[in-house]
Amino acid sequence: MSEAIGVWLIGARGSVATTAVAGAAALRAGLAAPVGCVADLPDFAGAGLPALSELVFGGHDVVQTPLSKRAEQLAHAGVLPPDLPALVAADLAAADDEIRCGARQSTDVDRLAADLADFADRHGLTRVVVINVASTEPPVAPHPAHGSLAALESALRHGDPVLPASSLYAYAALRAGCGYVDFTPSTGAALPALDELAREMRVPYAGRDGKTGETLLRSVLAPMFAQRALRVLAWSGTNLLGGGDGATLADPDTAASKNRSKQRVLPDALGYPVDGEVHIDYVASLGEHKTAWDHVLFEGFLGARMTLQLTWQGCDSALAAPLILDLARFMALALSTGRPGPVPELGFFFKDPIGASPPGLAAQYAALREWAAP
Repeated sequence: MSEAIGVWLIGARGSVATTAVAGAAALRAGLAAPVGCVADLPDFAGAGLPALSELVFGGHDVVQTPLSKRAEQLAHAGVLPPDLPALVAADLAAADDEIRCGARQSTDVDRLAADLADFADRHGLTRVVVINVASTEPPVAPHPAHGSLAALESALRHGDPVLPASSLYAYAALRAGCGYVDFTPSTGAALPALDELAREMRVPYAGRDGKTGETLLRSVLAPMFAQRALRVLAWSGTNLLGGGDGATLADPDTAASKNRSKQRVLPDALGYPVDGEVHIDYVASLGEHKTAWDHVLFEGFLGARMTLQLTWQGCDSALAAPLILDLARFMALALSTGRPGPVPELGFFFKDPIGASPPGLAAQYAALREWAAP
């Protein structure tokens, strides 16, 4: 017997969310194949993951552009097939009807949680997964209220703005008994107080920062160097981004969150730090696409110096959207088993995994498979 599973998207009218909703509708209607969907690989056929037909979409956003209009814009940009917005118009409209105004201040947290409860009640949802695909936030300075749930709730009761928006959404989701996923490098649930809340409510959370392009390659190639005993001396990267993500990351403070998560994979996989940085440049004319160049300097036998250079060109929304559907289904599985706290087995999907996730994509995939389909 099928169950209805809620997927509540923070940033529900953005490019990634719109592509995920349109893509799920296309897959349900047989208009597309599940290319890029990890949950549909044979390894997970017996995992008991919910079907795409069981997913009901809603979300929070502060913008008013309807999903139908955003889908048309994405089709014009080459992200969606030209005829898809019209073919899935009913699904887009249904999801758009479930989008509520997002957080604007710390006192909104009760309203956010009420929106989630109302969504679950009206659709008879057995589980709800909240996924943050909103714009990246700048790093957040530590605050004493972040250290314990009691201190945090006291601050919130007094209207103190101690949480960034991503953490307000995480707090509301966990308090409402929902699973929470941060697909961005924002703070989200990565605070001791929110970990305490997740364990108290016996609900799971995971993140951070979806691994879709350059860092995906790094998580494959860095273990290769380590396993071949080749010493990496420097690894530098330049990213050219268009679209809303590129505009957001043009701010140096905001880009710092992204760069921090992108850099983590190298010392984790290699076991030592390396020279080099990641640079992010906004190029508006790229639209919804991006280009990444990496230059790797490494040392071989008898000190011979060699280089690897690579170029990755892709559409970020098309890379991210199937992972959003995957994470909704895997997190629904975690909810069904009563898994409290972080789910490090989902580290396969993230640049900066929360919890004890092994380094390297192959090891992370093995951990995911062992957990979901033992």
